[in-house]
Amino acid sequence: MRRARSLYIYYRLISQQIKAIVSYQADFVISLFAGTVTQLLGIVFLWVVYQKIPNIQGWEFWEVAFVYAAVFFIEGVQSLFLNGMWVLGGLVNKGEMDRILVRPISPILQVFTSNIGIGGMGSIIVGGVIMVQSLQHIHLDWTLSKVLISLLFLASAVVIRVSILFAANCQTFWTGSSNTSFAHTIHTLGQLAQYPISIYNIGVQLLITIIVPFAFISFFPASYLFGKGSWAYWGMLTPLVAVYTVILAGWIFKKGLSKYESAGN
Repeated sequence: MRRARSLYIYYRLISQQIKAIVSYQADFVISLFAGTVTQLLGIVFLWVVYQKIPNIQGWEFWEVAFVYAAVFFIEGVQSLFLNGMWVLGGLVNKGEMDRILVRPISPILQVFTSNIGIGGMGSIIVGGVIMVQSLQHIHLDWTLSKVLISLLFLASAVVIRVSILFAANCQTFWTGSSNTSFAHTIHTLGQLAQYPISIYNIGVQLLITIIVPFAFISFFPASYLFGKGSWAYWGMLTPLVAVYTVILAGWIFKKGLSKYESAGN
């Protein structure tokens, strides 16, 4: 019952945000167009590279295209439905967390629905289309279990990305600043997961596998689906990494709230 109520409240809050954005039609169209063009330019660049080098570290074009598209699809989901984390700094800095904390609704739910990134719709569309196109060019023996595992990986990837960025934005509780430069730095690290991590040196591999596990958003699940040797076994850890990151993010948020001192400090 409690979860059903939370989902209903989420739907009501996020729908109001979408209505507000869509009411400004020019901004809506421009944001959607910008998000779409950005993703298309990225895949064109990838195609140009593979015209010169048909195989990179054992990965062919459509396999890398899938990894690339998966990152942007998941980023689009986060941006469209859970983008409020990026305004957390403003809520803390201006003391607006007060009104969130006095409501009988989860503070995290309210934070996530405080803002949406309509450009995420373009990322979802383009990323989804490229993922489907990639799978059509890659020979895979689909079974019911593999389909279910793929869906589990996708859900886990969204949780991992959202948890990492949410935890990064929680730094505002300690600094009191609305500046999101640290969170944007972590976001930038996530772009490394657009490509197979085997092309990076060991330091970068450890960074996006252990410290900020963005590699579990795209590379490791794809390695499992495509049967990429020892990398494939890491893919099975994706749901566990999702559980770990969401618990860690929740703990950091709770600790941050204990540091919150309202406005005027």
